Amino acid sequence: MKSYSAPIEAALDAVAEHLRHARSALFITGAGISADSGLPTYRGVGGLYDSEATEEGLRIEDALSGEVFAMHPEITWKYLIQIEENCRGAKPNAAHFAIASLDEHLDRVMVFTQNVDGLHRQAGSREIVEIHGNLQELECTECSHEEAAADLSGREVPPLCPQCGGVLRPKVVLFGEALPEEPLDRFIDAFQQGFDIVFTIGTSSIFPYITQPVVLAAGSGIPTVEINPARTMLTDIVDFYLPLGAAEAMTAILERVGLEPRSG
Repeated sequence: MKSYSAPIEAALDAVAEHLRHARSALFITGAGISADSGLPTYRGVGGLYDSEATEEGLRIEDALSGEVFAMHPEITWKYLIQIEENCRGAKPNAAHFAIASLDEHLDRVMVFTQNVDGLHRQAGSREIVEIHGNLQELECTECSHEEAAADLSGREVPPLCPQCGGVLRPKVVLFGEALPEEPLDRFIDAFQQGFDIVFTIGTSSIFPYITQPVVLAAGSGIPTVEINPARTMLTDIVDFYLPLGAAEAMTAILERVGLEPRSG
């Protein structure tokens, strides 16, 4: 078992102790949890879009917005395909498998993820809310056609519906669009039922729907844990802050709980 500095060691031990006695756990995850799968985070060190503007002179948030998609779907699709290329072939890492393994030991484990890479599902987690959707599922903007698309290479840009010729789009939430009601309601219902411990892993924690559950849990006396090499607005709010990568931290926690994580 790897040794850490005294503060990190104490935090790992405490988190493991809480998890050992928990019957339910909530994991709120962002791009950082997939970094050990070789996927770049959205921005920051190793980020996919570190430059200030795209080739079209747009901020990447604008290029990937619902407004630009409506007017110039070819621009939005250009960057969606870049994201899909970076996700293609990626496999779940130890953090994904660690969370999935807890399904077998706790009464309830919910994953509330911002990620569109589908790695939590590949790892075997059972209760997942993909609040930003999934990049591997396409739907027509004109008719009811839907299709799976694990690989977008070789597709025309933008891809068109084989039934009506309308523009296809992935089932993801673009910038400026509302969150889907059904998965959000499902998450709210689960949160209101309560969890014994709440983790936030690899997210920059800039959206209220990511930060508010953690703030509410911390204010209610529920143990809260942040796993992130970089500090965020939640760092001083949570009970335990682990400045580690997701795979390293979750492996260390499971070792202390005495559980073997799943593997691919």
